[in-house]
Amino acid sequence: MARILIIDDDQAVCRLLAAMVERLGHAAVWACTAADGMQKVRTGAFDVVLLDVNLPDGNGIDMLPGIRRASSQPEVIIMTGYGGKQGAEMAIKNGAWDYLEKSEAPEATLLALKRVIQYREQVTGRQKDPVVLKLDGIVGADEGFRDCLNLLAKAAGGNMNVLITGDTGTGKELFARAIHQNSARARSNFVVVDCACLPETLVESILFGHVKGAFTGAGHDHNGLIAEAHQGTLFLDEIGEMPLSIQKSFLRVLEEHSYRPIGGQRERRSDFRLVAATNVDLEQLTAAGAFRKDLLYRIRALAVHLPRLAVRRADIRPLTVHHVHRFCERRRIEMKSCSTDFMEVLETHDWPGNVRELVNTLDVAVSTAVSEPVLFARHLPEHLRIRAVQSGLGQGQPSAGMGKTMTLKEIRKEAALKAEKQYLQELAARVGGDVREACRISGLSRSRYYELLKEHGLD
Repeated sequence: MARILIIDDDQAVCRLLAAMVERLGHAAVWACTAADGMQKVRTGAFDVVLLDVNLPDGNGIDMLPGIRRASSQPEVIIMTGYGGKQGAEMAIKNGAWDYLEKSEAPEATLLALKRVIQYREQVTGRQKDPVVLKLDGIVGADEGFRDCLNLLAKAAGGNMNVLITGDTGTGKELFARAIHQNSARARSNFVVVDCACLPETLVESILFGHVKGAFTGAGHDHNGLIAEAHQGTLFLDEIGEMPLSIQKSFLRVLEEHSYRPIGGQRERRSDFRLVAATNVDLEQLTAAGAFRKDLLYRIRALAVHLPRLAVRRADIRPLTVHHVHRFCERRRIEMKSCSTDFMEVLETHDWPGNVRELVNTLDVAVSTAVSEPVLFARHLPEHLRIRAVQSGLGQGQPSAGMGKTMTLKEIRKEAALKAEKQYLQELAARVGGDVREACRISGLSRSRYYELLKEHGLD
């Protein structure tokens, strides 16, 4: 029996949907506000949430990511009286199972509900013990980034083609390697093809290979990269740069997994898995006629979008610690710690070059402070320090009523309270509102736990 949560401000709609759910033999619970709905999601376990968009205290689309991150990870069916293409796109991108208009016949809702319950039963039936992924160099706990890691796990467990998108420096190749290393193909080759560097006159020979005498200079048979990827993974980096002239040929290879070397008389087979990456909008390229639409559909069986570092600032600190330790180990020098001013500069920078820029910056800092145990802002490149100082001008003056500079004891107390509040927030998110589990992990008594929540104004 599945548990269904209905979130709708119309009680008549809630009763109607609840009756429909119960006729199917499942349990229904409802809430009429966003706040009550989120509270029920955090404290209960649900398989499906039927969610209205327009609620008196919030928007259903905005609630989607929080609902999907709940411990029970329920599927969400959006129900709206004002459907539209933009709303549908936002809903699906935020993880909704379906997007329905309330004006549709009840049979449409019933069919969607039956399908999602069937899917949940199927997934639950084949669930195994959690698998620890190999994430060499991939660091991050930001909420949006965790969604990317979930997709990585899904991709590693299957054999579908994967398209990884994101700005330059967000770690697309690292993700592609992690998919390969965690897949059943990990023992075979991971073949990298940089489409931006493929000379158009040689691209077919590089990909498909050639036989001896196929053209001037072909003194011997040559296996192409597609042959090298047999039983492994073929990673096409910057696939948006693949010449249009070769896209049709590659589409056929992708569909048939067979190819013919230049000058060859017979087809050869290659059992490869494709992972592609790009930092451009392939939809725009297809609209401009620079990329084949049928190829886009073929390579995008599973899409993973990596966010910019500027929108996952919570990951700057763990990324810094990881890579500083890695550089120290590589150079066989004493491990270094990071001062407060060092971290402040890093956390306030916009990082247009994303993780790659951060890693290169840390490499320079460790090299600069090679014999010093602590990294200070002084060890960072000059342009970062100048920008940090400029951004802080006018913001460091005490406001009216501040009175005096804080003592060291006061600063320490304020920092401790801030860290304590952050710990409680992260703990509550981790346990999904389970007070008993929170007390077990933290070592706090139930009364002390509630007391601290009250002190910090946490629900």
